[in-house]
Amino acid sequence: MLLEHLRAQLAERDAQALRRRRRTAHTPCQPRQVLAAEGAPARELLTFCSNDYLGLAAHPALREALAEGAARFGAGSGASHLINGHTLAHERLETRLAEILSPHLPELGVLSFCTGYMANLAVLTALGQAQATLLCETLNHASLIDGARLARATVVKYPHNDVAALEGLLARCTTPLRLIVTDAVFSMDGDLAPLDALLAVAERHDAWLIVDDAHGFGVLGPAGRGSLDHFGLCSRRIVYVGTLGKAAGVAGAFVAAHRTVIEWLVQSARSYIYTTASPAAVAHAAAASLALVFGDEGERRRAALRERIAQWRGGLAHGLPAPWRLAPSSTGIQPLIVGDSEAALRVSAALEARGLWVPAIRPPTVPEGTARLRVALSAAHTAEDVDRLVDALRAAATGDVA
Repeated sequence: MLLEHLRAQLAERDAQALRRRRRTAHTPCQPRQVLAAEGAPARELLTFCSNDYLGLAAHPALREALAEGAARFGAGSGASHLINGHTLAHERLETRLAEILSPHLPELGVLSFCTGYMANLAVLTALGQAQATLLCETLNHASLIDGARLARATVVKYPHNDVAALEGLLARCTTPLRLIVTDAVFSMDGDLAPLDALLAVAERHDAWLIVDDAHGFGVLGPAGRGSLDHFGLCSRRIVYVGTLGKAAGVAGAFVAAHRTVIEWLVQSARSYIYTTASPAAVAHAAAASLALVFGDEGERRRAALRERIAQWRGGLAHGLPAPWRLAPSSTGIQPLIVGDSEAALRVSAALEARGLWVPAIRPPTVPEGTARLRVALSAAHTAEDVDRLVDALRAAATGDVA
């Protein structure tokens, strides 16, 4: 009975062009990557789909740092951070992150996690107590949504980037603890939350602001410190979640907040307490990555990324067929909204026929009627790469898939 039920549901997804399929990478994460679809031979494709915004995932210095970390600390951590899995490599990584974010978060501490998903679960379940209300942005990432579902707090949603609606909800909120929860850069749209306005609302209503800056850390702001840097914010009311597997090019995540908040997470966050610590070698490589991200090389790569974004938007500024539209984004996430799921799959297939890999993103990841190609740009892309993508999309728009 169970198998028949699941097969029927899978068939329904097929009929709606919503089934997801994996690809197997045979080479490192970089613009030109050898990939194999299910049942098909591997081939090299020019990819526009990773979150490796600074092009560091295959950087020789990070490969060496990962090997060096494994040679020094071994392959596995063996236990949770609270047993004996918290190593000197983790400690040094957290200390460096605290130094980077100190202009924005007074009296801060930092706690490292194996993934951003686990970090968000930790924050929302530990702070989302029965005496709290979580005021959640409608377009939040799945990890924030799931964290809110697992919390004991009351959960209410506010419309996308609607600060006035949020303030109205806060004015009517009666719980003693109030926490605004938002992505900083929205992962499927590429636009930014108005963090300056959200913080002002939080201050007026004695609320806290939980910010998931997975796609901003290392990329945004004058110093690359992320969305808080971009808006010039400094507040003890902010609980900041960042990841190290996107612009930093390695893996892992962290929470940075007032030291009291961090100590509470250590004592009560189940996704921190009850899981094996990430390998020390990964933390060692992540610390090496921070030296690149926040050094001269990081500055050069951020400038290159901005150039590619401007080139892409200029190349598609005019002549897109209805209902295609380019989402308003100034970040490395550049969605081209196509409409229905089948159309998005057809465009993705047309690009693949020309040697480019840009996956179609479909419901339920995005709302019905907004299936899209989520173009992700990297500092490692060349001007010629972007020109090739723009030309291929214009050809796909006319039905030319040769």
